[in-house]
Amino acid sequence: MPQIGVPELLIVLVIVLVIFGASRLTDIMGALGRGVSEFRKGTEIAKEEPKKEDKTETPKSV
Repeated sequence: MPQIGVPELLIVLVIVLVIFGASRLTDIMGALGRGVSEFRKGTEIAKEEPKKEDKTETPKSV
C-alpha cells in the first residue's frame, strides 16, 4: 500500500484552500483540533473508569 508523501499532502491542502478559502480553513482546523483534544480526554477518562471500579468493589464472603 503506497504511503502519502509531501507532494500529495500539498495537493490536498491546495484543493481544500480553493474549496473553503483561507479564512474558513483556520476555523475548520481549530474545530478539528478541539475535536481531537476532546477525543483524547474521553479515552483517558474511559481508561481510568475501570481502575476506579476495581477499587470500589467489596470482597465477597464465601
